[in-house]
Amino acid sequence: MLDGFDLDAIVIDELTADDLARIAWSGSPVHIRSVARKLERVADGSLEYLAARGPDGEPVSKGLIDYARNDDAGTLEQLATRAELMSRGIGTKLIREAERRIRERGKRWAVLSVEDNNPRARSLYERLGYVEYARVPDAWDAVNEQGETFRYETVVPLLRKDVRTP
Repeated sequence: MLDGFDLDAIVIDELTADDLARIAWSGSPVHIRSVARKLERVADGSLEYLAARGPDGEPVSKGLIDYARNDDAGTLEQLATRAELMSRGIGTKLIREAERRIRERGKRWAVLSVEDNNPRARSLYERLGYVEYARVPDAWDAVNEQGETFRYETVVPLLRKDVRTP
């Protein structure tokens, strides 16, 4: 996919409905439907959905910024990078662009949550300056091994970073 990988060749722009078929790597069909619902909010300005694209234009990482969840923050959600491209700086580049956009909106904080069973992601967020400030209940639709949809419930740490200065 990215032979001769070059982080400078990664371009961050908007994820669109046309990309939905090209991001199956990011989750189950239930997740892709959730992405589609979130994309519907882009038009009203309450949300931005970003894509990191390789030189061929294919999305290799994605994540959204929800500006409506918190008056003083942009909330990062649905962050994912293609498994074979992890640890190459793509997620970092995407998050830094998200932080820049949050700052441009005049918000103080970038906020995100991460499950306790995802230490790799948490390590990345902490390296980027995110600090845990709360733990909250969360829930979303998931798919079990039998292919059945169920409501997954958990408690997640919330992390935040002051983005007022780059």
